[in-house]
Amino acid sequence: MSLLEVDDVVVQFGGVTAVNHASFVAESGRVTGLIGPNGAGKTTCFNVISGLQKPTRGHVRFDGKGINRTPVHRRAKRGIGRTFQRLEAFGSLTVRDNVRVAFDIHRGVVGMMRPAAANLDALLERVGISQYAQERADSIPTGTARLLELARCLASDPRLLLLDEPSSGLDESETEAFGALLQDLAAEGRAVLMVEHDMDLVMSVCDVIHVLDFGEVIASGEPAAVRANTRVQNAYLGYSDDADGDLTMTDLEAVHETSRIPAVEAQA
Repeated sequence: MSLLEVDDVVVQFGGVTAVNHASFVAESGRVTGLIGPNGAGKTTCFNVISGLQKPTRGHVRFDGKGINRTPVHRRAKRGIGRTFQRLEAFGSLTVRDNVRVAFDIHRGVVGMMRPAAANLDALLERVGISQYAQERADSIPTGTARLLELARCLASDPRLLLLDEPSSGLDESETEAFGALLQDLAAEGRAVLMVEHDMDLVMSVCDVIHVLDFGEVIASGEPAAVRANTRVQNAYLGYSDDADGDLTMTDLEAVHETSRIPAVEAQA
């Protein structure tokens, strides 16, 4: 059984359908990609999974149980962790204190009466930002802030990680290290579901990729099969005329420079 199941989800804003009967899964121990042109409905799907957006119809199941009526904080307690496209760190706190706050919130009142079992410094080291531990969060580079968001998410020890554009702002070497970290997290038994524009990263670390276009899942499968899919090529380029029939990484990344449905979903 898949840890996460999104089943026939529809999200409508007035007369506009942002997610159109989308169905996909994320399995424990695997990195799953959710990709598509800007405005395809990716962040809206994340909002439905995390509880920030109520679906018009359809179901979301986590560990075999329906969670449509489960509030955001209870989904987090059950093991769903999320990062956001828009950075949400406490700017006046240090990097270390930002992660400490996440630990404290997860432990709750009972946990605050005894020392934390988790090792803050080890977590900062794991995501690669220990050298910024005493820096204010509003003074660190964007890529580092993305890793801070991941560290705060991991402070709750989630079983499902929802990562929205997590590599934005990382340089090539940082992205390579980040990809290895994602695979390590999956190897621990977590399910990682990632919305990402860096197609080199997506194709190298994802076990399965789901492709959205105008809110509809148009393809699902292993990276090589998705790259060769004609519907995916048409969605990204408007046509398919590559000599080898495959999308290049440049083709996939370039489409993210413009929004397909800017009025409907500014975040995806």
